[in-house]
Amino acid sequence: SLIMQAADNNKVPAGAALAVDRHKFAEFVTARIKSHPNIEIVCEEVTKIPEDELVIIATGPLTSDALTEEIMKLTGSDQLYFYDAIAPIVSADSINMSIAFKAARYGKGGDDYINCPMNKEEYERFYYELINAKSVPLKRFEETRWFEACLPIEEMARRGIDTLRFGPMKPKGLIDPRTGREPYAVVQLRQENLMADAYGMVGFQNHLRYPEQQRVFRLIPGLENAEFLQYGQIHRNTYINSPRVLLETMQTRMNSKLFFAGQITGVEGYLESVGTGWLAGINAARIALGMQPVRAPKASAIGALCRYVSNVETDNFQPVNITFGLLEPLPEELRKHYRQKKERHQKQIEIALKEWQVFLAELKLAAVENA
Repeated sequence: SLIMQAADNNKVPAGAALAVDRHKFAEFVTARIKSHPNIEIVCEEVTKIPEDELVIIATGPLTSDALTEEIMKLTGSDQLYFYDAIAPIVSADSINMSIAFKAARYGKGGDDYINCPMNKEEYERFYYELINAKSVPLKRFEETRWFEACLPIEEMARRGIDTLRFGPMKPKGLIDPRTGREPYAVVQLRQENLMADAYGMVGFQNHLRYPEQQRVFRLIPGLENAEFLQYGQIHRNTYINSPRVLLETMQTRMNSKLFFAGQITGVEGYLESVGTGWLAGINAARIALGMQPVRAPKASAIGALCRYVSNVETDNFQPVNITFGLLEPLPEELRKHYRQKKERHQKQIEIALKEWQVFLAELKLAAVENA
């Protein structure tokens, strides 16, 4: 996988998680695409969708206004919006390490995170300043639909005073070396690049005014003199109402030669976006060769995602990452046999891999027969 290779080559410390230097990651992928002999890159804005031609639209979350209008004309449905919020990044040398400490939760992954501990009084003061801070006025949008996984921290805080302590600021698995005890709350900072000179505030995506971010976030112990390299902000993330527009093959319901792929379909994440693009590409090639499009195996992650975005019944379709909850549930007899969640998940993985290998073999056989 090109994406996994790019991630492995540009990963940064993040405990048990896989995190990447985003700029170097993007440069790696771009270089590989540009150097591929079978790919021609044309750097021009597309404002019209070609008619009666094979087309894959994978324009991502910030599709231009002109192309958005074209898509709306084709789909016949209103596009949906949600606000994708970005977390602040602070300079490493501005963090007060006499208060903050390095550690990963439960000791997993070494000292990959910088942790800013809070006692109850510090947390409550921070909480009340946060929920009363001034936000940037929303413009150009008819309504606010937050993607749950990217919920701004001030919106999350308004759900209750302890919501943050059981969410992004949970102290579980961390011991403050100054006290030898678990803090009341913790703000975690994650390394943003290979140079380790910038740290992102984990879970602190927000849409507060910049001066308010500086004022409120400097209340966090260890960040009292923080230098902000990037403030939190929000941007539009455009995606189609896929359950009404797409088939599981990533074709549109109204035009079998028109495909959508990537984040614009309502999937989130690098691998999820690439997976839908891979399937759309396979099916576009099959149609060009006079073959029928295929569906990815239901037990697989790609199959589960494509099935979900094209079939879920909801009045409020929202983007999703792949989770075990989207995979095909085990048959009743297997659920009885594998009672532990970890065992059931492992069995789901085994079934998915087996079906995927059969699927790939069938694709290769079909390609040989049509060569």
